Amino acid sequence: MKMIRSKSMLKVNVSEDKDEAQEENGVLFWVNKSGFPIDSETWERMWDHITKIHPDGIDIVRKLRHKQDLPQVPIPQPPLSFTPTVSIPDRLKKIQEYMTELQYNHTGTQFFEIRKCRPVSGLMESAKEMIREALPIKCLEAVVLGIFLTNGMAGVERFTISFKTVFNDHQHRHVVLGISYAGHYGAIGMSRRDDLMYKPLEFKSLADLVLNFEKCYKKYCHSVKKIKVGLPIIHDPHSYEIINWKALMVNMSISSKKDCIRELDNHARKMKGLAKSSTISPYSTFKMVNTVEATSETRSHSLNRRSNSFLAASVVNKKKKKNSGTSLNDFEYQISI
Repeated sequence: MKMIRSKSMLKVNVSEDKDEAQEENGVLFWVNKSGFPIDSETWERMWDHITKIHPDGIDIVRKLRHKQDLPQVPIPQPPLSFTPTVSIPDRLKKIQEYMTELQYNHTGTQFFEIRKCRPVSGLMESAKEMIREALPIKCLEAVVLGIFLTNGMAGVERFTISFKTVFNDHQHRHVVLGISYAGHYGAIGMSRRDDLMYKPLEFKSLADLVLNFEKCYKKYCHSVKKIKVGLPIIHDPHSYEIINWKALMVNMSISSKKDCIRELDNHARKMKGLAKSSTISPYSTFKMVNTVEATSETRSHSLNRRSNSFLAASVVNKKKKKNSGTSLNDFEYQISI
């Protein structure tokens, strides 16, 4: 089996395993389809990929994999409920802090399979699994987890914002969960970059929020080509409704800034007419804590997996920070790992 690392190398054959690889930030990564506990094939493939992408190669695997005295990695506590006195902005901040504690997944294997065509109820089951296993996640998983943790928040509208950017002739994709509340906009999510995920509820329009993302992308020499914005997501975790991920597509490369703002403002008005927070049922605020509380056996298994995955990802992340700089090569390395 061969792993494709960038779109410029798509001529490489991935044979029958191509359906198990997905793309994010111009890099193809494996997806765990075996569920939990992770099967031996997926586990071996993950470590094999780490030897290929990590600067220390096989040495880092030998150092970590069979080490018996690995430090215990604490499992973050999910913010499943809030007292009425906690404001919506503070709730969103706590949710983002929880996802940040889970860490960004640098292992090259996405632990949770997310299919956009699944109904909301199915995606919410995936979110519960993320909480049980407490493993590092990527941007698409963070969107699903964010939907689950914001279910039942009165007056809060959630919608997806997807970005297609170009850096060094490579295409990169990213997605966050947009939030609107009381006339203000923000976002939560997961990224290697702090300013490409969480945005507090301080933007007065959807256009302001999106243009802020574009401004942050420019800091990393990325050119935003397309932006897709979905529709409000229902708050009922048992709904069979399918999320609309691309109700609006703005081609930033051919549209003027004025035209982009107009399209985004028009879409924001459309979303207000399709608001889902008004349909919240009295029971949707209960996240069924018992369904995400793992047994001691599952917790023990999760802790072992998280310890290995956390250490592998942390070493990569530390290496990245050590070599961080402002040159294009540094940006490229940080994006590719």
